[in-house]
Amino acid sequence: MEQKPRKKIPERRCTGCGERFEKPMLIRVVRSPEGEITLDFTGKKPGRGAYLCKNPACLKKARKTHRLEQNLAVQIPDEIYDALEGELTGER
Repeated sequence: MEQKPRKKIPERRCTGCGERFEKPMLIRVVRSPEGEITLDFTGKKPGRGAYLCKNPACLKKARKTHRLEQNLAVQIPDEIYDALEGELTGER
């Protein structure tokens, strides 16, 4: 009996630490075609995305170096950073 090959899980790079992770292990920040910035927990919203691993130190580094702004080519509102921080610390 032949086994089917396992479905490949896509990997993405964390904008904070630069390491590669499987896509479900990351939080996606997306800029919609209208320019709105939101968090995307499904990974399926349309628009340009940037990924962060679930390490608060990576969020701090990405915020300090403005990597999310560079990747999405837009200013990131403080509310998005606050929502990300709440998500990482469990304070939703």
